[in-house]
Amino acid sequence: MNILQDLTGITSFLSYFATSIGLTVLFLIIYGLVTPYNELTLIKSGNKAAVYSYGGALLGFVAPLASVISNSVSLVDMAIWGIVALLIQIVTFVAIRLVFPTIVYDIPQNSKAHGMFLGICSIAAGILNAACMTY
Repeated sequence: MNILQDLTGITSFLSYFATSIGLTVLFLIIYGLVTPYNELTLIKSGNKAAVYSYGGALLGFVAPLASVISNSVSLVDMAIWGIVALLIQIVTFVAIRLVFPTIVYDIPQNSKAHGMFLGICSIAAGILNAACMTY
């Protein structure tokens, strides 16, 4: 058993993993800038609505990112489609905010129903996005 042969894919793994972590951090930063409230501060204070909405957005982003990693032909291809997944989640938030304009006030007030709704919409958009990225 040759250990070096077993580790031939480690460079690709590390490249894809590091890029996906970078894209995820970028997503969390941009999403945090788009929302008019600070999710992390709300979560630290025990706001469950923020946990539901932010957690749903995160899951809604990583689902298509995982699909892209599985289907991409190169690291650049993965990064480009990862950015598309990021944009879809931002558009999802903006669309929900247009339909429910008070949601940006309801989540900081710990309205669990609104937080859950936003989170579920984010996950649903992510699942559809992931399915569409199986080129």
